[in-house]
Amino acid sequence: MPDVIYTSKVHIEREAGPLRVARLPGEPQPVAFSVHGAIAEHYRINPATITDPHASTLDYVIAATAG
Repeated sequence: MPDVIYTSKVHIEREAGPLRVARLPGEPQPVAFSVHGAIAEHYRINPATITDPHASTLDYVIAATAG
């Protein structure tokens, strides 16, 4: 097995409900994750009750894959 060349150190905190804040290497500001629209509905959360919608972790995975 080859030597490990990188270990990502990420810290995630749940703020309230689906809102989470991540501190990621290379990002000077914390990154907010939450739910919106159809993703909120999937988790049985009324999208109208989300006061601070953000991209979901799924949105970031898709963006990273496409990037």
